Amino acid sequence: MKPRVMRGSLLDDIFRDVSPGFYVTSLHGDPLPEPVQIKMDLKENDLAYTVHAELPGVSKDNIYVSLSGSVVMLRAEVRQHDVQTQDDKVLRNERYFGSLSRSFQLPLEIEPSQARARVDNGVLTLTLPKKLGGGVQRLKIE
Repeated sequence: MKPRVMRGSLLDDIFRDVSPGFYVTSLHGDPLPEPVQIKMDLKENDLAYTVHAELPGVSKDNIYVSLSGSVVMLRAEVRQHDVQTQDDKVLRNERYFGSLSRSFQLPLEIEPSQARARVDNGVLTLTLPKKLGGGVQRLKIE
C-alpha cells in the first residue's frame, strides 16, 4: 500500500524550513484531537460485537456511551490542564477543553441490558451482545 500524502504537506515542509517563525507550536503539547481521531477497532462473533476505541487521557467519568437499536454513540469530554507551582512565573498558559464524539451503526440491533463497557490504559472496550432474533431472516419461497 502506498503511503498517503496529505494535500499541501510538501509545501508546508518547505515553508517550515525557510521561515519557521510562521509556525507556532503549543508549549503544552498537541491540540485537541479531531472527532475523526477517535480510532476504533470493531470485531464480531456469533453472539456479540466488540469495540476498542482509543481515548487516551480521558477518565471514565468523562466518557459517555449510548445505545439505540443498532446505533452506538461515543462521546468524551477532554480536559487538559497545565500544572504550575506557586513559585512559577506564567509566560504562557494553555488549557484545552472540548468534546469528541463518534457514532456508528452496526448491522444488527444490540441487547442494551447485557452490554458492557470498561476503560483500561486509555482504551474503551465495549462488549455489545446481539439481540436474539433481531437478525436478518431468509424467507422460504413457495
